[in-house]
Amino acid sequence: MSLHNPKMAAYRFLAEMYGDPYFPNELVKKGEDILMELCQQIEQQNPASLEQLYALTHAATERFNDLQEEFGEQGSEIETAARDCIGTDFKAIAHAYGFDGADVEELIAPRDW
Repeated sequence: MSLHNPKMAAYRFLAEMYGDPYFPNELVKKGEDILMELCQQIEQQNPASLEQLYALTHAATERFNDLQEEFGEQGSEIETAARDCIGTDFKAIAHAYGFDGADVEELIAPRDW
């Protein structure tokens, strides 16, 4: 997957989670893929408003919700450190695509982690 946005192409998604052995790397990779696919959707769909961006980020958040069960099966969970890391990456994505006014809590509003 290659991204056209140079900030996101060079961005290290979920770096803190990769650096913590509590989080299985294969599951962190699935989370990274969700974020990369979100960037690709933003690049393809070019949302013109925060509402359109939030629709995309909410769908990605739902995918993280689904991933939470897999973390649990491997003795891990999407907890405070992971939540902060994921939220930071969602915010970085919004900013990289020109949505500086995006609210991080709204970006991940449907989360259940």
